[in-house]
Amino acid sequence: MEIWQAIVLGLVQGLTEFLPVSSSGHLTFVQSLMGVNLGGMDLLFDIILHVGTLVAVCAVFWRDIIDLFKKPFKTLLYLIVATIPAGVVGLLLMDWSEEVISGSPYIGILLAVFFTLTAILLLVTEIYAKRRSKEKELPLCWRTTIPMGLAQAVAALFPGLSRSGSTICAGVLAGGRSEDLSKFSFLMSIPVILGSFAVSLVKGAVDGELSASFTAMGPNAGWCIALGFIVAAVSGLFAIKVMLGAIRKANYKWFSLYLVLLAIVCIVLYCCNII
Repeated sequence: MEIWQAIVLGLVQGLTEFLPVSSSGHLTFVQSLMGVNLGGMDLLFDIILHVGTLVAVCAVFWRDIIDLFKKPFKTLLYLIVATIPAGVVGLLLMDWSEEVISGSPYIGILLAVFFTLTAILLLVTEIYAKRRSKEKELPLCWRTTIPMGLAQAVAALFPGLSRSGSTICAGVLAGGRSEDLSKFSFLMSIPVILGSFAVSLVKGAVDGELSASFTAMGPNAGWCIALGFIVAAVSGLFAIKVMLGAIRKANYKWFSLYLVLLAIVCIVLYCCNII
């Protein structure tokens, strides 16, 4: 891996992890476009990028994280329950997703489909959020957090379906208050990132993939790891600020437009045998 490639991938991960445009879809797209074959080093670098975004969300929401462990622990309980579907899906179906979806020879078409589905979901959510009465909005509760948890689990399987976009849209469509949902959606990313990090770390250490991954990165390994981490963290901070502003205004249409255009690009590049 070249240093500039590590910087680009860190930037893509940081920006798209929290914007409603799908980080997994963008990483797949950018890697295909650049012709980057991570090969044996994908595990290590993926872990580094996710730790970078974890630092970003913790830096912004550290007060809310501390408040989770204060009585009556209601939000913590919501968070635990909402995380269970993603945990189950990750353990049972993630290998299937990586082999069948991400490894598909038709990945360009699949990305276009899932980007378009995310765009439609965002547009429908914006229309609904702006038409509903403020008085009928629900505070954070089981009725809003359970749909968010299920949406997060589904989004984890398909590159191109946004995790943050799916969870926020699910909460809004369930009647939740946007301000409450935004914080909760970002908090939901913490156990998912931590869980993915822990599973990948243990699995990689046991089967030797982690050490092989480090070796495969070559002489630029240290720089790639450091810069990928820093860029992912800094760009993640920026993305969180942008997304919080968009949620407050229920303004998702520009993300929808971007995803539709990106879907068209995916189809064109697929037809040209580029991705």
